[in-house]
Amino acid sequence: MTAPPEPPLVLTPAVACSPDTGEDVLWHIAQHVPELRRWLVANPKAGAALLEYVSQAGGPGVRHSLEILLESLEQE
Repeated sequence: MTAPPEPPLVLTPAVACSPDTGEDVLWHIAQHVPELRRWLVANPKAGAALLEYVSQAGGPGVRHSLEILLESLEQE
């Protein structure tokens, strides 16, 4: 007997922020879900290429999220 398939992944801010979210899902969010891009900035697994893409693509709240990230890096 085989197991039933997993339910579809619901894309939410929690998924976008979670370090447990796979890179393929993060890139999908970056490319197709502009309203969640700002949350990718808060994900500790978001790499430089992903953040650059998000910065260039923009979206609601992205600029503010990036400003907060850069300010936090300056304080370290």
